[in-house]
Amino acid sequence: MMKKAQWWRIGVIAAVVAALIGVATPANASPQQSWRPFGISQVSVFHGVPATPVDVYVNGLRVLNDFQPGTFAGPYLLPSGTYRLAITAADARNDRNPVIGPLTVSFARNTSYTVAAHLTPAGAPTATVFTNDISRTPQGTGRLIVRHTAAAPAVDVLAGGAPVIKNLTNPHQVALVLPAGTVNAAVALAGTTAPVIGPAAVPVKAGTDTIVYAWGSAAAGNLTVAVQSLRQGTLFDVPWMSRH
Repeated sequence: MMKKAQWWRIGVIAAVVAALIGVATPANASPQQSWRPFGISQVSVFHGVPATPVDVYVNGLRVLNDFQPGTFAGPYLLPSGTYRLAITAADARNDRNPVIGPLTVSFARNTSYTVAAHLTPAGAPTATVFTNDISRTPQGTGRLIVRHTAAAPAVDVLAGGAPVIKNLTNPHQVALVLPAGTVNAAVALAGTTAPVIGPAAVPVKAGTDTIVYAWGSAAAGNLTVAVQSLRQGTLFDVPWMSRH
């Protein structure tokens, strides 16, 4: 007879596959009663490996096909739990020879994550799971988060030509709470002011996390940024989300 834990794992696998192929509840939609047996996590995926379309597998099943560099998938609402992720070449028939992974990733309930496929400082493919702080900032402000996911040394982030974030290294992040508006930002190698990315106008919206990923390769000359926006607040404002 199959153990209860095995049935639970089968249910999780089925739910995550449905979620990542677009059947799951959108992140801005109301929760459904069918989610009640599970905790819920919010998960996005970022592809930051240049010139390399990929497929993404979850627990051995392909859930993203021909995923293009510089793009995001999600956010999706998934049952909280532990998953095995693998990222393969886009023409792979299965996940037996991944270019990244396999990774064992745990997603906690009522928590937001972004799984970023990117390059190490030395230029090798890797993945980092970032926890997104989507707690509410004061009224009229937003959160600007900068994540270093590029094959590049430490960098400074400049605003108006002056460093506001110093010595940021791959794969780390820094968050700033700022008044809503537009920030004229650039990225320079640490200790310098000559931009290697930008300058560019970055909008900071009230009640929103604006997440800027520096990605690409300094050696290949293709450093650039990708921007993700997440609404602040709890995933669901319903009583059962806070139960343990």
